Amino acid sequence: MNNMKIRRTAIAVVAAAALPFSLAACSDSGDDTKAAPTTAAAETTTEASTPSEAPMTDDQPFGPACAGVPKEGAGSFEGMAKDPVATAASNNPALSTLVTAVKKAGLVDTLNNAENITVFAPTNDAFAKIPKADLDKVLADKDMLTKVLTYHVVGQKLTPEQLENGSFETLQKGMITTTGSGESYKVNDTANVVCGNVKTANANVYIIDTVLMPK
Repeated sequence: MNNMKIRRTAIAVVAAAALPFSLAACSDSGDDTKAAPTTAAAETTTEASTPSEAPMTDDQPFGPACAGVPKEGAGSFEGMAKDPVATAASNNPALSTLVTAVKKAGLVDTLNNAENITVFAPTNDAFAKIPKADLDKVLADKDMLTKVLTYHVVGQKLTPEQLENGSFETLQKGMITTTGSGESYKVNDTANVVCGNVKTANANVYIIDTVLMPK
C-alpha cells in the first residue's frame, strides 16, 4: 500500500509539474496562429495603400505657345476639350482674330457641327503679319474669306505622327503639306506649329504662326 501511495503521489507531482509547460505550449501555439493573419493583413493593407503610378501618355499638347494657354477655365486645354472647335477657339485669347474671321464668314455652325476634323489655327500674331489693307480686303470679301478659312481645315483628325510627311486635302479642296517630327512641324513650309495636338470636342487643333493662303 505504501508503495502504491508513493507511486500515485509521484505521478501527481509529475503531472502537476508538466501542466504549466503544456499550457504554455498551447498558449504559444495560439499566439502564433493569431499573429499570422495579423501580419498578412498588415501586408495587404500596405499594398492596398500604395498608390499605383499614373500611366504616362505622349498624347498631350506641345509647343512653345502652349505655355500661354490659360491653366483653368473654358480657355484651358481641359476646357477646350469640352467644346466644339469654334466655341473652344473663342475662349482662347490668342485666337480672337481667327474667331472674328470665322464669324464674318458665317462658319461657326459649320465648324462646330463638323465631325472629326483638324484645324490649323493662325494666332493673332499670324494675322498681324498680313498688311492691314490686305487683311481688311479679305475680311470684307466673304467668298475669299471662306476660301482662306476652309483651307485651314482638314476633314479628318490628324495625329502628330501623320504630320511628319503628310499631304492632305482641305475643305477648300486645295492641298496642304506637313513636315517635321517630335515637337517641331511646318505646314506648307511656311507656318510653324507653335502649339500642337490641342483637343476640342470635335477636332484636333494645331495653332500656327502664319496664315495659310490657298494655292
